[in-house]
Formats: sequence, structure tokens, C-alpha cells
Amino acid sequence: MEDIGSRRHREVPPGSDHSDHAEQVRAKMPHTPHVSDLADIFRLLGDPGRVRILIALLPGPMAVHDIARVVDASESSVSHALRLLRAHRVVGVKREGRHAYYALADSHVRVLLELGLEHVGHLVLLHPGNEHDDQLGARSDGARRTIESGDL
Repeated sequence: MEDIGSRRHREVPPGSDHSDHAEQVRAKMPHTPHVSDLADIFRLLGDPGRVRILIALLPGPMAVHDIARVVDASESSVSHALRLLRAHRVVGVKREGRHAYYALADSHVRVLLELGLEHVGHLVLLHPGNEHDDQLGARSDGARRTIESGDL
């Protein structure tokens, strides 16, 4: 798969509005290590089991055995997922004696999850029974109509 950053684009004539806009956007692009770190986090979130664990942590800290019960998984698989999430600073752990309680690392993780859930909810509302519709244009048009009509 070709890296989008390596593609050659047609040059826009200097001084055009598009050229100025592109340069402003380019100047604000994050450095490659930040983009790579973000991609790593999205890869972590690409696993439904890990996402379930994070959703279970939205209300607050929980012990591994409680998380396992909530997400209907083994304690071993939950522990493994939590290790990965902790290594990427998506969750944190607080130890109280022999007990360990896991929680979302910070408000950014919470916002990311909540926005993702809200987004998925809107897609389901826009296309009931067709949650996996790959026609982005249809989704965009439907979302635009929903926003314009105030039916959010």
C-alpha cells in the first residue's frame, strides 16, 4: 500500500488561493513521529475487544476481573489487552495493596471514545439496517441533510 505522504501531486501555480491554502496546511502538519504515534493508537482501537474494554472503563476505574466479566472475556485476554493499552498510554493503573484498578489515561481518550460512539450512532440513525454502507458520498449527503434539518 502506497504511503499517501510519498505521492507526487500536480503543482498548483504559485500565488493561487489553492497554493496558499496548501502551504498553510502543510506548515501545520504534525511531525512524522506524532503521526506514527496516532496511527499506533488507531491500530489499537481497531480491535473490538480492546474497544469494549475501553468502553467498560468510561464510567470509571475497574479491576481486571470486573472488566473481564463486563466484556465477557477471560481475565488473561483482558490483562493482555490492558498491557498493550497501558504501553501506549491509553489506560493507566492505580494499585491499592494487592488490587490494581485500570482507568482511561486522560480526558483525551474519553473524548475520542465518546465521539466515536456518537459518530457510529449517527451512521446507524442515518442508515438503519445498513451500518456497513461503504458509500461515503451517500453518508455525507445524508449527514448534511440531517444537520441542515436540525434532526441531530
